[in-house]
Amino acid sequence: MPQVRIIAKNFMDLVAALPAMKLDKLYESTFICEAVLRSLPPMAKRYVLQMLYIDTLITAKSMEEWLLPDGLSKHKVAIDRLLQLRVFLEVTDRKKETSYKINPKFQSNIQKYLVSGGTLPREPMPLSITVRLPTLEDLETYASEQWECFLLQLINSAQAEKLTSFSSSMIKVFQRGLLSARENEPPKLTENGFQFLLMDTNAQLWYIIREYISTAEDRGVDPTDLISFLLELSFHTLGEAYNLNTLTDVQRIAIKDLADLGLVKLQQGRKESWFIPTKLATNLSASFTDSSSNKEGFVVVETNFRMYAYSTSKLYCEILRLFSRIEYQLPNLLVGAITKESLYNAFENGITADQIICFLQQNAHPRVAQKIPAVPENVTDQIRLWETDKNRVEITPSYLYEDFPSKEVFEAACDFARELGGLLFEDSRTMRLVVRVEVHQEMRDFLRRQR
Repeated sequence: MPQVRIIAKNFMDLVAALPAMKLDKLYESTFICEAVLRSLPPMAKRYVLQMLYIDTLITAKSMEEWLLPDGLSKHKVAIDRLLQLRVFLEVTDRKKETSYKINPKFQSNIQKYLVSGGTLPREPMPLSITVRLPTLEDLETYASEQWECFLLQLINSAQAEKLTSFSSSMIKVFQRGLLSARENEPPKLTENGFQFLLMDTNAQLWYIIREYISTAEDRGVDPTDLISFLLELSFHTLGEAYNLNTLTDVQRIAIKDLADLGLVKLQQGRKESWFIPTKLATNLSASFTDSSSNKEGFVVVETNFRMYAYSTSKLYCEILRLFSRIEYQLPNLLVGAITKESLYNAFENGITADQIICFLQQNAHPRVAQKIPAVPENVTDQIRLWETDKNRVEITPSYLYEDFPSKEVFEAACDFARELGGLLFEDSRTMRLVVRVEVHQEMRDFLRRQR
């Protein structure tokens, strides 16, 4: 999907933004260290492994000697990332020469991991207790349904079949930036809200997780503990059951929230309770910008701009209404059309042509997904043309000046506006002048001095 303005970071960027003390605390966990190592660029991984058993400082100049002639740009990216995550610590001596060493906590944990191998955060529960667990297909269906219910509650509570256990204050936090509310009016989607709905599931999930973590302190939870648990969760085995008694109080609260999002499934036995990670949870430590959803598509677009959506999802129905005209709806089929009017409404709400085309391509029905292109070229070209047509006129706030006392004052005002970079239009015949609104006050002061 195209980059969307409200997605500013991935998980490791959030980790890198933590204060040094909290980041060092995170590195006390082997799982965090392993997740960070996995996320590093290839050259950064190589540097970590090369220096893993070196306890002395390595100068920046000596590291540059390891490079091939064309490797300097990748080297800078790798070093910057290692310093951001405090995997490397920078040391400057009296001669102002820069050297690097590996963070001792990170170094120790990765050494243990390489020597003894990785261990699970907690052991799965035996089948004799859990008896019958859901299949991977059932888990994927559950995760999709939970996520859809959450999104419907987020954008339109009336459409949601069941509500999550999130408090109203927490839902408002998630809605912040996505919905705008005025007195005596129902909430409406903002420009960012429309863009949010057209993102793929991984990008949507990351936005919600980011908001969940950023407001942790307001709920009396240390963000470091939450990040640690979320990354730890990604090392659990998909479809296995894990005892809830092994969790701390903070983790127990978080696991209930994650179940509402579809990251885990909670089950109750006769004596024990357990959680089962879904695919959404085990992918948490991956880069959401690089991962893609493998769900089966459902949309067929024809060359005559007719659109058929084979889905029972209320959420998809709401999304398709954003940029198309729905003509009729059957239990498992939506029939609509992409029209100039429906697209103009989408453009007014801040949705771009590329986002619409990307959504149609990523959700193309398997029968047409293998075709090149999956969406007819005449349709994609026309969508872009309508967007261009819509954006032909650019509105710039400005002020009109006229009735100048003399030609000299008019020309002086034009020169002054030009120097400020605010001149938009001048007509020497009628002595009219248009300037940007930002320079209006300076222009007024200038003209007063000319009297």
